Amino acid sequence: MSRDDAEAVGIRALAFVAGDPDRLPRFLSITGIDAGRIRQAAGEPGFLAGVLDFVLAHEPTVIAFAETSGLDPSSLAAARRALPGGDDHYLAST
Repeated sequence: MSRDDAEAVGIRALAFVAGDPDRLPRFLSITGIDAGRIRQAAGEPGFLAGVLDFVLAHEPTVIAFAETSGLDPSSLAAARRALPGGDDHYLAST
């Protein structure tokens, strides 16, 4: 997967998380990002990788995002590997 495609998946994942009243507070709590800084943080290197890390760390979230976005769950791991710090760490999670 190209980096541009991976970033597009990351942006979709961010929109998914930000649009969910249960997942967003958990994401903010785990990352320590203030809700008002999400747009600014989204432009920082590695932020979208962190969003995908958040999604990939919880199988029900992976499944919900894949169903909502129409993506194959394995594409999330592929996107993560294409972003900064990517490796094969999440292959077993999908």
